[in-house]
Amino acid sequence: MSAFYIFDNREIRDPAALEAYKAAVAPITGAYGGRYRALGGDIDRTEGEWSPNYLVIIEFPTLEKAKAWYASPEYAPLKALRLKAVRCDAVLVAGLDSQPT
Repeated sequence: MSAFYIFDNREIRDPAALEAYKAAVAPITGAYGGRYRALGGDIDRTEGEWSPNYLVIIEFPTLEKAKAWYASPEYAPLKALRLKAVRCDAVLVAGLDSQPT
């Protein structure tokens, strides 16, 4: 079952740190099977009051792989860099085994 990390980067506090993070994170994410599904882009709020600023959605093959990536020693220094660079919200959500009929 796939899993998705959804990050809403609400405020950039350190643009240089964010650029350093972006330059280094993809190979580590890929090593855990992660694939970027959204990086910013236009947002069309259709319901409610949530107004995301800059969404990042990463798909992982399993919930376990997603959790392992986030807690990995390889990602730890980059996570610290990201947390310095941006103020964000994040959630991890499990995907469906198959599409409903």
